Amino acid sequence: MEITKFVLDTYAILALLEDEPGAQVVADIISDDTKMSFLSLINLGEAYYIVLRKKGEKAASELIETICADESITLIDCPWTRIKEAARVKALGGLSYADSFAVSLAQELQAPIITGDPEIRKLAPKLAFEIIWIGNATPV
Repeated sequence: MEITKFVLDTYAILALLEDEPGAQVVADIISDDTKMSFLSLINLGEAYYIVLRKKGEKAASELIETICADESITLIDCPWTRIKEAARVKALGGLSYADSFAVSLAQELQAPIITGDPEIRKLAPKLAFEIIWIGNATPV
């Protein structure tokens, strides 16, 4: 059985959590045994921050518990080599710091990013990485 890799960004995690557009696409991918999903700890931290700010400590902690308990999502740490690569991507402009980790991880793994983030979509042709679009607008 061939395994297909995917990178989740913060947008994908929040879409799944909030049952927003694209949530079913994310759920289908992470529940498929022929697919592996990867999430940078930096993106998990960004999701935690967003939920903490909007819904409080309890909801943010539940997010972390849910993601960490989900064996279908592989959490990726950030040693200096990944930090440096993300900084290189960030220096190109147009992305948040957390987004640059998702993009550099996708490049490293040669895997598409599941996202609805328009800034990532804009950079995809320039850096030649694939996206699976879950946002509201039609991808370019």
